[in-house]
Amino acid sequence: MTDPIADMLTRIRNALTVKKEKVEIPASNMKKAIAEILLQEGYISGVELKENDHEGVIVVTLKYADGKPVIGGLERVSKPGLRTYSGAKTMPKVLGGYGIAIISTNKGIMTDKKAKAENVGGEVLCYVY
Repeated sequence: MTDPIADMLTRIRNALTVKKEKVEIPASNMKKAIAEILLQEGYISGVELKENDHEGVIVVTLKYADGKPVIGGLERVSKPGLRTYSGAKTMPKVLGGYGIAIISTNKGIMTDKKAKAENVGGEVLCYVY
C-alpha cells in the first residue's frame, strides 16, 4: 500500500456510504492521531484500539444525524506523488471555516485552526467537511 492515509479515508467514506456503524482500519501512529482529531472535532463518536499480532487495528465508530452521516466529505490533499505544504499565515480554509484541514506539523498532527493559533505550518494531509 503506497498511501495508508488515503486508504483510511476511503474506508471511512465507504462505510458511511453503506451506513455501517463501525469500520476497522490497520493502526499506525499517524492514523491514530487523525482519528483522535476526528473524535475531538465531533465528526465520529468513538475510537478504540484493538491489539493483534502485528500493528493492531483502530475501530472507528461512525456518527450519524437524522440518518445522514455527520462527515459530508473526506478529501486527501497531500499525496505521495505531490506533497502540499502550507505556512501558518496561508493556512487553507475548508468550506469557509465550516470544515477542518488536518495538518502534520513539527509539533504533531493538528487542525488548521490550532496550527494557525500556534503559528506553525506543515503538510496538509486532508480536508474534512
